[in-house]
Amino acid sequence: MTLDVVARRAGVSLATASRALNGATSVREDLRRRVRAAAELLGYVPNAHAQALASASNSTVGLICHDVGDPYFAAIADGVMRAAAEQDVLVVLASTFREPDREIAYVSTLRAQRARAILLIGSGFQDRDWERALAAEVEPYVRAGGRVAVVSRHRSLRVDSVLPENRAGAAALARSLLALGHREFAVLTGPPELSTVVDRLAGFRQGLAEAGIRLAPHRVVRGTFTREGGHTAARELLARSTLPTCVFAVTDVMAVGALAAFREAGVRVPQDISLAGFDDIPLVRELSPPLTTVALPLTAMGQDVLALALREPRGSRSRVLRVGGEVIMRASTAPPPDSRAAAAG
Repeated sequence: MTLDVVARRAGVSLATASRALNGATSVREDLRRRVRAAAELLGYVPNAHAQALASASNSTVGLICHDVGDPYFAAIADGVMRAAAEQDVLVVLASTFREPDREIAYVSTLRAQRARAILLIGSGFQDRDWERALAAEVEPYVRAGGRVAVVSRHRSLRVDSVLPENRAGAAALARSLLALGHREFAVLTGPPELSTVVDRLAGFRQGLAEAGIRLAPHRVVRGTFTREGGHTAARELLARSTLPTCVFAVTDVMAVGALAAFREAGVRVPQDISLAGFDDIPLVRELSPPLTTVALPLTAMGQDVLALALREPRGSRSRVLRVGGEVIMRASTAPPPDSRAAAAG
């Protein structure tokens, strides 16, 4: 029996069910009674191990990410774990799989367990209802002495942040690709409600606009923020129209899927089309060809976000640590085919 089933039986969201069973005061009494009745009827018993963690709350940090199977989050989590081990801090790891309600439910659970700190590792959602619900969990937790720190942009939260310069990094990548001679671009992008997607796409457009280049709407293809999403988006791009000379995937994981799709279609990288990503996860250095990308110090970002969360608060002002990205040009990008032929002639 899971909390999801209890929530559905009670006719409430997963976050509301979690708060009701954890004793949060923000839940209406009628909803609390409904959730508890559903839990009793279904025989739901909260996870005993999770409840036991409350007694060790002073040494427990909750790390909530979108998907620990994604190398981006795995690398940041590795930094958190390494830093935590040096301070004898226990890290409880949870993946939301990019479900906003699940993220709120996990925050509520960690709050009820009196965790020392909560780390939110991943893009915020461009959704006002989610922002309000998350703030309703975080703000009383912080007022009670809890610590929260985030990686990436969460505009609704006034907490310490490690902010990768997604917009600036994507703009710098666009300039580097323009310098190779490219003028025809496409972007494989992710869900529009993720702030990371918004920032990287906007930055790439900005870099192109500086050179008078407009990114045509049919050259922006959306997919999930996964290898499979990149593969599907690349196949859709191949079916849409004449190919651009260069493709930017807003995350390396999507670029890996795109590379496979191009190879299956007989499109050579970089001979026929150049391909670039963003993040510099370790895998992309071993690809054939190795991937051009914007490198972020992912492990160091994990170490930094834990340090922010465990530092002593100094007044009400939050600290923002901005992390710049470095454009790394590798063999997956080259001058466009026409320019190479002209140079050879």
